[in-house]
Amino acid sequence: MSSSAAAPIGLSWAPQLPSLAAAGGSSKKGSAPTPSIDAQESLWKPSNELVDGLYVPPRDPRKVNKMARKNVKDTTGKGWFDMPAPSITPELKKDLEILQLRHVMDPKRHFKRSGKSKALPKYFQVGTVIEPASEFYSSRLTKHERKQTLVDELLSDQKLKNYRMRKVREIQVARTPGGNQKWKNKGKQTFKRAKDRRK
Repeated sequence: MSSSAAAPIGLSWAPQLPSLAAAGGSSKKGSAPTPSIDAQESLWKPSNELVDGLYVPPRDPRKVNKMARKNVKDTTGKGWFDMPAPSITPELKKDLEILQLRHVMDPKRHFKRSGKSKALPKYFQVGTVIEPASEFYSSRLTKHERKQTLVDELLSDQKLKNYRMRKVREIQVARTPGGNQKWKNKGKQTFKRAKDRRK
């Protein structure tokens, strides 16, 4: 009966919290408990922060704003229908990098570049394109052509593979040193001339 009389107004049950003296590890029984660093960082709040056994948020506006920022969900806002920021997996990261390099992939299509920043976008959504029935023969991907990710689709495309190989060959021809054959031929010719001079 005494516990109900000691309970604050509005509460019929007072939670029993572990004492900070046990967490502090003080050996003296008569001394006041000194909470350790671990006890201060734990979930239990010291008794000076509790009012009638309840936690009251701090009055400092900086601390209140910091706590509010932690509780706010990471979304784009009402203008973009509160689109959440997805967790980026390695597959999604590769797809986003491919989309940033889309102006290099196809020689026939020209895309506007996404900008000079190489940072990946924070807010985006991934969807599946569903073709209408009128495009059944014209621009529909078959089951064999459909892949799990955008990277797999591009790597399996034969036209893109041929274009990529041709471009690699062009770059290799342009960057190989042109004077290599010239020096070899010159060396052989000088060897022949020296032979002729000896005769």
